[in-house]
Amino acid sequence: MKTGNKPNFLVETALLTHGLSSISNEQLVKSWDNTDSNLVWIESGNIIIGNINEFLNFRTRADSLIRIDCFLLENALKEKLSGALTASGTMAICEKYNISLAVTCGMGGIGDIKGEELCPDLPAIYNLPVALIATSPKDMLNIKATIEWLMSRNVTVLGYKSDSCNGFMFNGEKVKLSGVYNGVYNGDFLRGKTLLLRQIPVNKRLKNLEIINSAIKAGKEAEKKGMYYHPAANAVIDKLSNGLSSLLQLESLIVNRNWAYKITRKI
Repeated sequence: MKTGNKPNFLVETALLTHGLSSISNEQLVKSWDNTDSNLVWIESGNIIIGNINEFLNFRTRADSLIRIDCFLLENALKEKLSGALTASGTMAICEKYNISLAVTCGMGGIGDIKGEELCPDLPAIYNLPVALIATSPKDMLNIKATIEWLMSRNVTVLGYKSDSCNGFMFNGEKVKLSGVYNGVYNGDFLRGKTLLLRQIPVNKRLKNLEIINSAIKAGKEAEKKGMYYHPAANAVIDKLSNGLSSLLQLESLIVNRNWAYKITRKI
């Protein structure tokens, strides 16, 4: 692993690498406004924990990079592959280095995405001794089934100032959570089985639900071609929202990162 001092949390890089099609490197650095080393990716089989400036060179090669989840990680290391880490892949790296918290934006869940009918994010949250901060399960998924899958397996799902989740970038059905996060970072977090959700404010979300239908169609077309679903869907949402979706996701990831700073100061 290439890194300096071990960080208190790690931030996934799949969204920053493949999901923000209208965000330039220059805009990304300006918005990120932080040079701490807590981003994580895989470079030729090596685990790299670096800062936003070190990440940019990696991001410029996005088209040649794979997405690595917790189930693909060991093979990627063995085969000396290069790729961005999803939420579950980031959690797996956290486990390797005894880091108790990972950060993402829109997380996976239960749906009809090829190979992700049960996204690896869910078994990672359930099995790994790492807590996850996310915004919400993604809109094209069954958010209710996702939350219920976790809670039925004794995963604690807590909201930021809310005991429910009602969508990611769009407003949807309100789903009950385990409760509201109370500001305590204790031993339970170190054992995992904890998901913290901090939603995008309702008044900032996208309103045109036809956009999500177009995104799902694009994702399915990408699947048929053997390509990744999520980058294709994200690109359509970005285009149809005139870039607003990418800004919302980047802003939310930064908010989640800042929440992680606040939480881990309690260690």
